[in-house]
Parts: sequence; C-alpha cells; structure tokens
Amino acid sequence: MIRLAYCNVENLDLENAYDLVSKNRQEKIDFYRFEKDKKLSAGAYLLLKKLLSEENITDPIFKTEKYGKAYISNHENIHFNLSHSGKMVLCAISDKEVGADIEYIDHAIDLNIAKHHFYNGEYENIMNAKNNYEEFFKYWVLKESYMKYTGLGMNLQLDSFEIMIEDTIRLKNDKNNLKFNLFDIENYKIGIASHYDALELREVTVDELY
Repeated sequence: MIRLAYCNVENLDLENAYDLVSKNRQEKIDFYRFEKDKKLSAGAYLLLKKLLSEENITDPIFKTEKYGKAYISNHENIHFNLSHSGKMVLCAISDKEVGADIEYIDHAIDLNIAKHHFYNGEYENIMNAKNNYEEFFKYWVLKESYMKYTGLGMNLQLDSFEIMIEDTIRLKNDKNNLKFNLFDIENYKIGIASHYDALELREVTVDELY
C-alpha cells in the first residue's frame, strides 16, 4: 500500500492550523522566522495527520531514527515521509519504507552541483537534455527520495549511487527491486522511492486540512 498527497498551503490559516498540531510541531513552527516556513511546517503535519486518519491511525507517537528520519513507534506497519518546497507540501505513507521529495524548479540553480556531486552519467544526461533544469530536478528529487528512503538523508553521498532514467526509472545495481516514480505538479517535480508503483498523486485542498 502507498498513498501520496500534496497540498498548496500558501493560503493556510496559520492560527487555525497551529491549534490542530502537536506540541512538538508547535515548537518547530515557532522556530521558523518567516510565515511561509511556518505554513509549510504546519501544513505538512496536517497533511500527514489527514492521511493517517484515513488509515484509522489517530494516536501516532512520533520518534526519530539516528539520522533524523521520523517514524511512528506505535504503528510499526506504517511508514511515512514528508517534503515541502515553495508553497507545496507532500506526504507519502506506506506499509513499507518510503522516501518522497518535492522541489520547485528553480532556474537560478547552479548546474555545477550535478557536475561536482552527481554520478557522471547523470550529469551527462542533464547537460544533453533539451531542458537542463527540468532534467536536473528529475534527478534531484529521485536521488533525494532514495536518500530519504534509506534513512540516511544527506549522510548518503549523492555520487555514491546512480539513478537510471530510461523506459523505467531504477537504481543501478539495485538488489531490493525498488520502484521510483516521477510526478509533475505546476512548476514542481516530485520523486518517490518505495516498494510500489505509485500510480496516483492526490491533491488535497487547504480547507481539507482543518
């Protein structure tokens, strides 16, 4: 099982949302200086809360692993991952490990990031593509989703593994038969690493979060 959903939180009622999140999440929201970041933090939590409630999980106890990946300690058969960028939040839940990433396609990005930190074949494909920036962010969200899937995050070097984008998307020398999926939402790229073919990405309106 895998469920994916995203939400535009630009018009989130922060005061209303704040009262609906956990105390720990309130502390995270308070940490941010800008309202935009506060909305992203609150919105991501509320989107997760909504998807979990649809699985009849209303009492999650959140903990973090060694490298910071959050998990639900009292529901070991449910895994989740959150991401946000720009004005969008993304949530993936599954009965197996999952990694998810969303990124705004920023044309101001320095493509040398790929030259210095990606696998050589990935960089060559980016530079040979019709739209270098679109291709860059394809690889970025796929690589980030895999790094989050492993639980290592940025502790896993970007050039230590290679994503192959061909007829299908796969991890080179993969022994676990992972599935990778790409989605386009407005000016955003979304990457999912999981054990399922993620066929549906659901839009949730901000009013559904309350």
